[in-house]
Amino acid sequence: MGHLKLEILCLVVGSVVALLALNIDSALANTGSNADEEGGPVFVKEPPSKVDFSNSTGAEIPCQSRGTPQPEIIWLRGDGTAVGDVPGLRQVLASGALVFPPFRAEDYRQEVHSATYICLARNSIGTIHSRDVHVRAVVTQVYDTHGDQEYIIKGNSATIRCKIPSFIADYLDVVSWHDSDGNVYKLDNRGVFEDGKFVVLPSGELHIKDVRPEDGFKEYRCQTKHRLTGETRLSASAGKLVITDPQGSTAPRLSGDTQISGFARMGMKGSTFGLICPSQSFPPGIFKWYKFTDGSSRQPVQLDDRLKQLGGTLIIREAKVEDSGKYLCVVSNSVGEESVETVLTVTAPLAATVEPAVQTVDFGRPATFTCHYQGSPVKNITWMKNGKRLPQTEAVIRIDAVRREDRGMFQCFVRNDQDSAQSTAELKLGGRFDPPRLTFKFREEVLQPGPKVSLKCKATGNPSPEIVWELDSKKVTNADRVQVGQFVGENGEVVSHVNITNVHSNDGGVYRCTAISKVGSATHTGRLNIHGLPHVKSMDKAQVVAGSGMVKTCPVAGYPIDAVIWEKDNRVLPINRRQSVFPNGTLVIDNVQRNMDQGTYTCVARNAQGYTSRGNLEVQVMVFPRVVSFTFGQEPLEAGTHASLQCSVDQGDLPMSITWSFHGVELSSQMGISTVKIGKRTNLLTIDSVAASHMGNYTCQATNAVGSANYTAELTVHVPPRWIVEPTDRAFAQGSDAKIECKSDGFPKPSVAWKKAAGDGPMDYRDLKGSAPGMRVEDGNLVISAIPKQAEGYYLCEANNGIGAGLSAVIYISVQAPPQFEIKFRNQTARKGEPAVLQCEAKGEKPIGILWSRDGKRLDPKPDPRYTIREEILSNGVLSDLSVKRSERTDSALFTCVATNAFGSDETSLNLIVQEPPEVPFGLKVLDKSGRSVQLQWSESFSGNSPITRFYIEYKMSKSDWNSGKDRVLVPGSQTMASVYNLRPATTYHLRLVAENEVGTSEASQSVTIITAEEAPSGPPTGIAVEPVDQHTLKVTWKPPLREEWNGDIMGYYVGYKLASSDKPYLFETVEFSREVGKEHHLMISNLKTYTEYSVVVQAFNRIGPGPMSKEVAQHTAEGKPDHAPQDISCTTLTSQSIRVSWTSPPLASANGVIKGYKVIFGPASSWYDEKTKEIKATPSSEIILHGLKKYTNYNMTILAYTNGGDGIPSTAVSCHTEQDVPGPPTAVKASVMSGDAILLSWQPPSQPNGVVTQYTVYQRTVEPKESEATSQKIPSFQTTYEISGLKRKERYEFWVTAHTAIGEGQPSKSATTSPSNKVPAKIASFAEKIVATHRDEVKLPCQAVGVPAPEIKWKVKGQMLTQSNRLRVLPDGSLLIKEVTRKDAGDYACKAENSNGHDTIMHTLVVQAPPQPPSISLAGATGTAITVRLKSPSDSAPLHGLTIHYKQDFGEWEATQIPPNMSEYTLEGLNCGTRYQIYATSYNSIGTGEASDILNTRTKGQKPGVPSAHKFIEVSQNSVTLHLSSWDDGGCPMLYFVVEYKARHQSDGWTMVSNSVKPSGNYVVLDLSPATWYQLRVTAHNNVGFTQAEFEFATLTLNGNQVGPARTNDNGRGLLLEVFPWLPEWVDYNMIVAGCAMIVIIVVGLAVICIAVSRRNRGPESFRLRDEGLYAQPDMRGMTLKREFRDELGYIAPPNRKLPPVPGSNYSTCDRHKKGMNHPTWNGRRPAAATGVPHTYEELANGGGGIYYDDHPPVPPHAHSDDSSLYSKPPNGVPGQDEEICPYATFHLLGFREEMDPSKGSNGLTLPHGSTTLPPPGHGHHRGGSQSAPRGSNTTRYGRGPVGSGVVSSVAGGGTVGPNGIINPPNHVFSPEYDDPANIEDEYGYNSPNRRGSLGRRSMGSMRTVPIPESPSPPPPPPRPSDSPNSTPSHSQMNQSNDSKESNELSEAECDRDPLIRNRNSVSGGAPGNMSTEEMRRLIENRNQNEAHSIPNGLTPYDTVNV
Repeated sequence: MGHLKLEILCLVVGSVVALLALNIDSALANTGSNADEEGGPVFVKEPPSKVDFSNSTGAEIPCQSRGTPQPEIIWLRGDGTAVGDVPGLRQVLASGALVFPPFRAEDYRQEVHSATYICLARNSIGTIHSRDVHVRAVVTQVYDTHGDQEYIIKGNSATIRCKIPSFIADYLDVVSWHDSDGNVYKLDNRGVFEDGKFVVLPSGELHIKDVRPEDGFKEYRCQTKHRLTGETRLSASAGKLVITDPQGSTAPRLSGDTQISGFARMGMKGSTFGLICPSQSFPPGIFKWYKFTDGSSRQPVQLDDRLKQLGGTLIIREAKVEDSGKYLCVVSNSVGEESVETVLTVTAPLAATVEPAVQTVDFGRPATFTCHYQGSPVKNITWMKNGKRLPQTEAVIRIDAVRREDRGMFQCFVRNDQDSAQSTAELKLGGRFDPPRLTFKFREEVLQPGPKVSLKCKATGNPSPEIVWELDSKKVTNADRVQVGQFVGENGEVVSHVNITNVHSNDGGVYRCTAISKVGSATHTGRLNIHGLPHVKSMDKAQVVAGSGMVKTCPVAGYPIDAVIWEKDNRVLPINRRQSVFPNGTLVIDNVQRNMDQGTYTCVARNAQGYTSRGNLEVQVMVFPRVVSFTFGQEPLEAGTHASLQCSVDQGDLPMSITWSFHGVELSSQMGISTVKIGKRTNLLTIDSVAASHMGNYTCQATNAVGSANYTAELTVHVPPRWIVEPTDRAFAQGSDAKIECKSDGFPKPSVAWKKAAGDGPMDYRDLKGSAPGMRVEDGNLVISAIPKQAEGYYLCEANNGIGAGLSAVIYISVQAPPQFEIKFRNQTARKGEPAVLQCEAKGEKPIGILWSRDGKRLDPKPDPRYTIREEILSNGVLSDLSVKRSERTDSALFTCVATNAFGSDETSLNLIVQEPPEVPFGLKVLDKSGRSVQLQWSESFSGNSPITRFYIEYKMSKSDWNSGKDRVLVPGSQTMASVYNLRPATTYHLRLVAENEVGTSEASQSVTIITAEEAPSGPPTGIAVEPVDQHTLKVTWKPPLREEWNGDIMGYYVGYKLASSDKPYLFETVEFSREVGKEHHLMISNLKTYTEYSVVVQAFNRIGPGPMSKEVAQHTAEGKPDHAPQDISCTTLTSQSIRVSWTSPPLASANGVIKGYKVIFGPASSWYDEKTKEIKATPSSEIILHGLKKYTNYNMTILAYTNGGDGIPSTAVSCHTEQDVPGPPTAVKASVMSGDAILLSWQPPSQPNGVVTQYTVYQRTVEPKESEATSQKIPSFQTTYEISGLKRKERYEFWVTAHTAIGEGQPSKSATTSPSNKVPAKIASFAEKIVATHRDEVKLPCQAVGVPAPEIKWKVKGQMLTQSNRLRVLPDGSLLIKEVTRKDAGDYACKAENSNGHDTIMHTLVVQAPPQPPSISLAGATGTAITVRLKSPSDSAPLHGLTIHYKQDFGEWEATQIPPNMSEYTLEGLNCGTRYQIYATSYNSIGTGEASDILNTRTKGQKPGVPSAHKFIEVSQNSVTLHLSSWDDGGCPMLYFVVEYKARHQSDGWTMVSNSVKPSGNYVVLDLSPATWYQLRVTAHNNVGFTQAEFEFATLTLNGNQVGPARTNDNGRGLLLEVFPWLPEWVDYNMIVAGCAMIVIIVVGLAVICIAVSRRNRGPESFRLRDEGLYAQPDMRGMTLKREFRDELGYIAPPNRKLPPVPGSNYSTCDRHKKGMNHPTWNGRRPAAATGVPHTYEELANGGGGIYYDDHPPVPPHAHSDDSSLYSKPPNGVPGQDEEICPYATFHLLGFREEMDPSKGSNGLTLPHGSTTLPPPGHGHHRGGSQSAPRGSNTTRYGRGPVGSGVVSSVAGGGTVGPNGIINPPNHVFSPEYDDPANIEDEYGYNSPNRRGSLGRRSMGSMRTVPIPESPSPPPPPPRPSDSPNSTPSHSQMNQSNDSKESNELSEAECDRDPLIRNRNSVSGGAPGNMSTEEMRRLIENRNQNEAHSIPNGLTPYDTVNV
């Protein structure tokens, strides 16, 4: 219906347009314009694709085009709607420009300022669109940029980003960076800055390479520039680097979101790009960049001047489109590898060109436009024609035959997500055919009847058009007064006229001239109006098809016509929605229906005078026929079955014909098809026997006068296959081409398949695939090119189409050929010692002869009986077998079999390979090893003539056996190098190799032994749980990782935490490892946000580094109180006793938990600060209605939210007033007699006025002698007394009063009765009241009295008569006036009125409200940063509003904070630690602030920093020392900073300042130290309380990572002596004292030895007697003697004038042991102390050198009371020398220095890690006992011996017993393990050999400690030698390379300078050559292999060193 209305509207406005068109055409005709000069629109200035502008500047977008005629410019929105002007915001100029003026921020409209626009240009030729113009206005906003904070590991490259708000990020560019030193790093014109260390990337990041600690002290600010406004500004905050020291080796780790998604970068061609690879690791990683090509393969990026790599960043200058792609950054170090991908998209501006730009094509000829485009990327291509979208999406658009409507403007658009471009082209019709065009058109005219009228039209075109005239849609023909003429003018124009003579009114109407040719038409319509009466011309019958639309214009003549209407059935149309009548007389009916619209229509024309004319129109509605659908069925029919179709027509006008056609051809009875007509609307088609020829489309067509309709059904017939050509047997010569036909037909078309029999018989047919080369099937035929012999056999051809059983035929194809071997050469294997059979089968025409040869020589089996030949005749050839008995290695040879027949010969070769298992692999060696893998290499042995298929690397732990504990690694046989993975770190493995081929496996090779290195833990801690402790603390608990995942010894844990919603890195805290088995570790994380979810991870670390993090565990801190009050509080008064209160929740971020509900606190505003008057109601919703309120009362109310953590902050109080109500009764009424006829009535206002009292009503009535009706009197509200007169004395009256409000009258008061009297006693009309006055105000106490005579008024104040003054005076009305009321005026005031007739008294109570009394304040508690005070508020008449606490620190300013009045305790937080504070409090109420309390002087807790133990604080390496700042005790106050100074020990001048502002967190490294040098370190720690200064001493490591010995002091032990004997005077020569004491000890000991020796010569057990060998007796051995042959083992009892043997216990075996060849294992001083859990001990130097140390009691090493056999290197299986190292130094004692044996003097002058009055704890590395003995359990035999001696000892000193075998059993009381000299270590040194004597009598002084002998203490350790550091801790590198021992092999002279006698004895007993010279012995020692050593973990002595 819509399009019909549109046509009518066009007709309506046609008359108006016609005149304009006629004028225009006339002008064109007069100017003679040529069509060739016309041109379509083309953009001269096309708008850009993107326009961004600031609201302060505005923008103008130009759009200009050219064309003929000049195009019109129209702006469109992106949806195609036209754009109009928006005042002040958008305007389209006449020039075509779209203007956006500057605007205010509040005027921003998204549909205007952020939209897509299109510029449209159009003229009569066509229409074009511009590219999409994306307009975005940017409203100026306040913004700040910020520098980022980057956490980086020292030595890595850091990237600091400039944080820009997202709303401005698209318009800001980072142009430079500025550091705090004034340096500026500015981008150059190529978009990058580089100066070596600092690089500013094109994307704005600042890249800092090789970060050092000094970089962390700088601040970096970014400078940005606004692209739209040009504004530049520095960032509001500076970026910083937080530099951390590496914690062991760390694999590369990508930072931030890089770990998940990598990067994506996009930019324009020619720009500069920086592809970053943000990674951290230690050691710093190596970066490599790759680019992916062909989707998957990657190639290294080739660097040049354009592509440079700066650190990990790849810089691409002048980027090309070819640079687009996916880049991969790989960063690796010695620990691991990480990678990140970056996708780079380089875009190029889009451009498009359409060729040809103008194309002229003749009518009917083809046309082609091609769109050439440039730029990248191109997302899609679209075409438009005259502004309308075409469906084509290719770059070429083709028109096969150009038609008239094809001419116009074509546009090609190319687009991507950011850009678009377009190009235009014009298609013109060629000169051969030119569509008709009217060059002259007649004009509309209004004429009077009578004159002549001529209408003319001119037209041009090729071919020449014909012009046809119509009047009211009827063709105009020649008549009496009408002539139609047409001729061709000289210029080829066709001129046509309609001439009318003597024109009548009936000649008026709508005339139309139409120029028609075969290439088009042109039409002009105009109306000719002739004055006259209305006349409706006759109308022909209209036939309309049902369902279509009808348009009919009433043919009206005459002029003027006032109205034209249509009628039907005497009803004026329209009468329904389908009908429309237009003013010009056009009737439109949509969707015509026969039953409603068929009939007679009348057109009525009327003029203004009322004259009408009518004309009828007969409308016949005709119905098209409609054929009912039909089908032959869902399934195809089988051939020979019956089929039928019934064609029925359910609607359509009769008569009607029904016909059938087959494939468009009318049916013929010859086809076996018959049709039968059934009635007028049905026809039946039948097929008796369906055949293949009947398949096709059957169409039933029904035709009537309106038209025709048809329906088609398809008949499908299934026909089984049948042979066309059936195949038969064939024979072919070998090598010829063979073709066998096999054809069939049927429906569906049968498929033909060929198969070949698998065997010799006609069965088991299989597909031809692989049967023979060149065999194929073509169109059902079998084709074999160059047919081979193998193609011979049975073949099956099958034809099948699924109908029936199908067809098949079997044929035999024979091939005639010479002998042939299918395989010309093959290898055959045989196992050595087993029989072998070689077969050759020759196929071909028989007979066939066979000959064998071996390596080219004829094989004759007779000479060698191991060979046998046998032949067998086969159906298709001959089979010959050559058998070999018991194959040998020599049988490996080439055997040839030759076959011959009549057609030729052939041969085949068989290579016999005799195989055997491979030989044992050899040369197995270790190439490389790590913590989890080892790389092996070996040499391949003889393979046994069978390729080695695999090698097995067998490996096991050293404790396992090869049978049950081994694992295998399979290695391909082609490799001789492989790695074994999945090993356990720090584990000893044995590995061997086995080779395997198909025959068997070899023997195993010799095994190699390796020890894997330690690694970082491979598993996370287990059992991680996080529980909230309070609002700011989480407790994290966990257990160690699984034991197999430790990969070493766990040193501790890193506990990381962060906000769960944050993408920032974790903050880590370190927790030491607890060695208690199964103990759960925990950490309290404090200072967290309230009710905030945190993510917690835990990772374990060992010496190598940290292991993997655990899975994140998320947990919330405990809920807290909401920080904000509810918002948007509003209250609405509902009634006089109810109020509705509503609010909104506080911000979610401030809830600090889950809000459980809200509490509404409300109370009257007048007593708001009186807590007793407040009420609290709780509700879970955000609205509540408060009921039961006081009437007409102003209520204050505040709301707070509460959580499980408590009540939140209450909101600011809001007020609401309840509504008024009727008041309550007046409180009291008095009736006072004034005279005989008057009474004064007084009353008090209602206690509950419930509103504003507007008036009172006084009621009175007579009650005696008789009751009367009450009368009333209205009294103003301000009056509370009323004098009633005119009363009678003898009558009694009753009075009462009511109060009124705006609501109404209230309840009556109590009544008062009285009678007038002439006797009037004094009476007070006023009422006793409680009067509340404000401090310093004026108050009036009423006392109105009546009486006759007038009463006297007297006042008493607090029981005393009033003395009037200026401040207190009685007013004339009796009231008492008090001025400037003070607190002292409060009390009772009595007023007494008295006259001669009586008296009356009232009592007022005056309450004075004054500022409150001072509160009391006391201390409740204090912490480091807070003080809690206890407050007690005074009670007062006026309720307190609150308290104010004032506080300040010493020399500080006063600060104040206010608290509620009901708070009894308050905590002042955020105070300085350890600082004194002054505190006082004041109270305030509605009157004011009271006096202050006493000042409380107190202080926060805290003290100066505490000094840590040196071993926890200092960690040294070769060139630096690491200070663990966290080991300092902060004294309860946070550390502020440290001052670090150092100097060399020998340096006498001042200290070197390292830094005076070291941050207190983490570690600090002092660099640039010299190796192997002693230093003194001074550290000053500062906190708020003060500072503590401490000095330390340390030595750096040597270049080899070893420790240096203690530096010698020059006091020669004087300090030690003075420490023990401080009372010695300065003049005493201590050298003489020491010498004298030594001499005395020597004499005493010598005498004792001689006495004991003499006394035992003839007494005591035989084994204890002295022998002739010259035994030396030990003092105090209580009868025990010693063989002289063992004297060298004792270590401190030697012959006179001889040096003692070296002290065992250093890192090397002694020289004596080498001379003896025993190589006794020694204590291993290099075992890492951390392995046993004991930290290194570092002694701090005393300030005065007096031996005072901060760490007085270092922990006792754990091995001091337990079995520590693991601390000693012991030869496996008793084989000496495998795990030993050689000690190059020895320490000696001079015989006679027995004072060293005194425990009380043993530590004098020495700095030992234990008390100065006790012996060193067992196990100390420098103890002689500790170094010379092995540990013993408490229940093991302590000493053993060989064969039983001659005597049996039953007991020994100390309670031990000796068994019958000579072994001493320990006493009942068991002491901790002690240490003896080597002579007593039988199991270690081999003294339990059967050839050795018992050890009785050979105990040293140290060994006697198990047997208490007070007289003989054990000796202290000797002074250590330089570089003798058994307690040294291996450096970090030594941890990873523990096998690299570089200790010195130098021997001391004392070790080897032994007398020959001793050496000979040692050599006899020890088995080593005794005649070695010193040089020989030295060379022997130097050639010893030294294995890894271990340190005993017992702390550090003062001369030890610590390394990192």
